[in-house]
Amino acid sequence: MRLKYKCIILDHDDTAVKSTPEIHYPSFVEAIKKLRPYESPITIEEFVGYCFEPGFHTLCKEIMKFTDEEMQIQQEIWQSYTSSTIPDFYEMFPETIQEFKKRGGIVTVVSHSEKSRIERDYLKHCGFLPDATFGWELPEHQRKPFPYPIKEILSRFNLKESEALMLDDLKPGMEMANSCKVDFAAAGWSHTIPEIKKQMKKESKFYFETIEEFNQFLLD
Repeated sequence: MRLKYKCIILDHDDTAVKSTPEIHYPSFVEAIKKLRPYESPITIEEFVGYCFEPGFHTLCKEIMKFTDEEMQIQQEIWQSYTSSTIPDFYEMFPETIQEFKKRGGIVTVVSHSEKSRIERDYLKHCGFLPDATFGWELPEHQRKPFPYPIKEILSRFNLKESEALMLDDLKPGMEMANSCKVDFAAAGWSHTIPEIKKQMKKESKFYFETIEEFNQFLLD
């Protein structure tokens, strides 16, 4: 059966795996307690909102005003959390991408998690490594939302823009896909903040409330 897209470009956190409540937010709170002990930590809703816009790196550098040394400490605390916790995939997500790959699809990941953690999660829950992975270990100008990861995927696998689909729950992924003229789909199953849900519904080419909806779209 012919696939709608030859390649899917997947976000990881809160698109494939349930990681913000279990890993990213708690580690950020711990970093704030250490680096800004007299400040109250931001709420999880504020954290998700900042990650949506203007993005995590800007949250650290411009809103929290972390120095380079403080960024390193934050990174070390985060790495401690990511190394000790393997997040669960959302139900039905592994089966969806396994079937896509079985039908000859190319599975790639562009995320703000580290490549080693992403590959660990895929091996444990999906039984295979992504065909390409672009993570936080890259220099800033090559990370999402910059276009480098998608351009590299298109070039590496000899794909037209119309042959790839980006799936992400937040705005940086949408901006990256739009800048590369690649179709964008919003992963709505992790959205709990009404303002984010409303904006992603309005601005995304496709919006999926559930993984079942995404599965039917991708594979039917």
